[in-house]
Amino acid sequence: MPQVRPTRIIDLLLVFAACVAGSWLLVRSFYGSLPHIPPYAGASLYIVAAALVGLALLIRSRVSSSRIGPGPRELHPLTAARALILAKASALLGAGAAGIWLGMLLIILPERSRLTAAAADTTGVVVGAIAGIVLVAAALFLEYCCRRPDDPSEEPES
Repeated sequence: MPQVRPTRIIDLLLVFAACVAGSWLLVRSFYGSLPHIPPYAGASLYIVAAALVGLALLIRSRVSSSRIGPGPRELHPLTAARALILAKASALLGAGAAGIWLGMLLIILPERSRLTAAAADTTGVVVGAIAGIVLVAAALFLEYCCRRPDDPSEEPES
């Protein structure tokens, strides 16, 4: 049976780079027809990141106290597996979101002094870019908390 491996940073960087490039090309071509970006545009990612951190802390406390099993106050192994998959997907989503927002930021920062729309959009884009990075960090923390205490994945492969 194939094992689930930890999220590789190179995968996150590839998603990030592809989204930066795609966003930069699209925003460069269509910025004039895009709607205004409100300051809270990317703020929903902070809520998701907070939920992931809360779940990570719950899982970490159950794993550290060896309360794993099907009981009512125990962490069911399938719940941990689902949380792990959620963490991996959220890390990719966060990398993509951060890339998209950064691609936009690369276009609007040089235009801030010339276009009032670019100056108005900067706050929302920065909030979104930081939210993507925070989501990646929260997802990687959740993934780390889902590891078994005796997980051999920390050892180098031979």
